Amino acid sequence: MPRVIPPVVDDDDRFFWDGVARGQLLIQRCSGCGVLRHPPVPMCPQCLSTEWDTAPSAGRGTVHSWVLSHHPTEPDASPRIVALIALEEGVRMVSNLTGVAPSDVVNDMPVSLVFETFEGNVTLPQFEPAP
Repeated sequence: MPRVIPPVVDDDDRFFWDGVARGQLLIQRCSGCGVLRHPPVPMCPQCLSTEWDTAPSAGRGTVHSWVLSHHPTEPDASPRIVALIALEEGVRMVSNLTGVAPSDVVNDMPVSLVFETFEGNVTLPQFEPAP
């Protein structure tokens, strides 16, 4: 079994994964009222519009909360820090923190986006401490 399972891509989030493949983090934006939303959904919860486009994220944010995750059946090669990232654009997304020891992670820590490619050619957005 691969260490990283590829995402299941459907019509609602294909734009997101296509952006990741190009090294871009895209956020769904309602064409009716302009509200940003993540994860993507077919209808705006604010104005009920089903029309949308995308907005690029600057890839900057802060750690809202985090947890140290462990693989259930195999030893981890390195610590896996799963974090809820509050992006500057006002949405939150779950991702991993890289390039930081678990003991150095704190809530509200500034982070920036990086893209990491894993075995099986799976590319995922990750975050690291901001310079």
